[in-house]
Amino acid sequence: MKFRKNFNNNAALVSDKSGVDWVVIGNGIGFGKKPGDAIDEEKITRRFVAVEKNIKMIDNIKDIDQRTLSLTSIVTDLVSKRLQVKFSDYQYMVLADHIDFMLKRTDEGFELGPDTLSWEMNKLFPKEYGVAKDALKLIEQKTNLAFPQSEAVYLTYHFINAGSSQTKLQDTVKITKLIRGVVEIIEYQYGMQLDTESFNFSRFMTHLRLFMVRHLYPIGDEDTGSELDHSLLELMKVKYNKAYEAVLKIGTYLSNQAGWKLQPDDEVYLTLHVWRVTHRQSNKQAKNSGQGPINN
Repeated sequence: MKFRKNFNNNAALVSDKSGVDWVVIGNGIGFGKKPGDAIDEEKITRRFVAVEKNIKMIDNIKDIDQRTLSLTSIVTDLVSKRLQVKFSDYQYMVLADHIDFMLKRTDEGFELGPDTLSWEMNKLFPKEYGVAKDALKLIEQKTNLAFPQSEAVYLTYHFINAGSSQTKLQDTVKITKLIRGVVEIIEYQYGMQLDTESFNFSRFMTHLRLFMVRHLYPIGDEDTGSELDHSLLELMKVKYNKAYEAVLKIGTYLSNQAGWKLQPDDEVYLTLHVWRVTHRQSNKQAKNSGQGPINN
């Protein structure tokens, strides 16, 4: 690979033998280099195809030091293994920017406000939050710095975001807040506390996130309820009445908070999944108490 441009000592623009441009990151990768010089490829810790978005992002974070870049690679490796997600080039650089700011805040003795979201993250995204806490401990070990637990919350947003190539970080924050409201409506409607550590709940979260993403990034302008057999919705209203009542309240909530209007197929989708998450938990509790299965 041949050196083309220096972003800083640890990030450079290079070209491979085929003439493809890459942004490469590594300790001292661009130090003392001139255009046309060969680079030490063993120093490369991360490489990105040099599309405009990546170059702009690198330019924005060109002051990030090697310590931060190394930590970012360690963290993304941990998250990828534990959560089976892959960080896009852009997501990697956004996380690096976040970790850099986190380190600078702590170095300067600046602390964030009180931790008010850890309960929410532990309840709604226990896997991601658990990995975020472990990642924070790892960063503490590598830097000999102590961070407030609120930092784990912000890392969690990045890890949730890595699970979807569609969503932006700010949209992940929005989705998280909306999901919390939906869960509270369901728990109030059923008078139960959902078991957030169960596989049943985790699957429900996956379906709910997919639903939110579809509404944030709609495809085309077609009427999403036009092809639905409306007799199916009428059947759901009768068979899963309690779940449907919860969905009507969820629809009002999403309309007020996000401006979304639920179509009939949305109501069918949500009714089915609300019934499933509550029904399975109710049956499990009934079984554990020696009662028979619950039908509705």
